[in-house]
Amino acid sequence: MQPHHAEQALLARMQAGEQTALAELYDHYAGTLYALAYRITGNAADAEEVVLDAFTQAWRQAQRYDPARGSVAAWLVTIARSRALDRRRQQPRASWPAQPWAALPFTEAAEDPEAATAQAEQAANLRVLLNRLPAQQRQVLVLAYYQGLSQHEIAAHLGEPLGTVKTRARLGMQKLRGWVRAPALSGAGGCVELRRAS
Repeated sequence: MQPHHAEQALLARMQAGEQTALAELYDHYAGTLYALAYRITGNAADAEEVVLDAFTQAWRQAQRYDPARGSVAAWLVTIARSRALDRRRQQPRASWPAQPWAALPFTEAAEDPEAATAQAEQAANLRVLLNRLPAQQRQVLVLAYYQGLSQHEIAAHLGEPLGTVKTRARLGMQKLRGWVRAPALSGAGGCVELRRAS
């Protein structure tokens, strides 16, 4: 069974109220969601809470999942990112992590060696693609996705007009999506699901 079909089947079981499906989904994606939450919050306890909140929300809202809008993985990442940003916004800005994005781990080690390898490849591929972007476009996307700033906040932070920030985000996302859709041209493989910056 293809990975996309397998996760769709898991979600269908979850929508039917099967708790073992939630447990399987958790086993498969908890490490990835934890790594994302930790990057955003900078705190292990907060990251753990975010993961639990994300899976609780996924369980409660399983009926709302729309496969036309993206994969199950992308849906879970979107939920976790939203919860992590909410938690981070509750913290004073001085306590936000200041590490550069490139130094951060993109994944938490998975127990399954195949999953760990796939996660490591995704992380490496994402770094390659981000590094191919012009610096100004990369900066806007990193501030949006890894620092959790809105486009208005990015404009204020950079001292740039909002329209300039929006254009850089749009152009950067278009390039990334093009590279992901054309893996032979990207040199990185079609590995990363890209969502629109807010």
